[in-house]
Amino acid sequence: MTDALKTADIQMIKRLIPHRYPFLLVDKVVDIDGYKSARGIKNVTMNEPHFQGHFPDKPIMPGVTIVEAMAQTAAVMVGTALDMADKNLLVYFMAIDKCKFRRMVVPGDVLEMNVETMRGKPGGKVWKFTGVATVEGEMACEVEFTAMMDLDGAGA
Repeated sequence: MTDALKTADIQMIKRLIPHRYPFLLVDKVVDIDGYKSARGIKNVTMNEPHFQGHFPDKPIMPGVTIVEAMAQTAAVMVGTALDMADKNLLVYFMAIDKCKFRRMVVPGDVLEMNVETMRGKPGGKVWKFTGVATVEGEMACEVEFTAMMDLDGAGA
């Protein structure tokens, strides 16, 4: 087994999670260290549909989409580590805790999302993560979230 960190480009991301436009919110996941940690990259662009209404004269990425982007990063991390490509992995939020927003995210920003596994193991359904999203080194959001990894689509 190699200690090399892995990367998931957009094609691999689409093989790992079911999200698609307009709700696929991560462009690349890098520095994947097994199911321990990873860094997601989101290039924020003006042509994203939420900016039409949030807000027309001052476009700001909604906080819930920042948290969702971190969750997608975590799902890609776990999916990569557990070799889940093309296996219909679904991921459901169970809890969002200690969420704080520190900075607006606007078109032109590159959102970096660092996620770490707090609890979870191969074969387990319930995982807990911590995430920090930054723009140019400045914290935009921090959060803890719990998710259920569902391979068979049966739910809880």
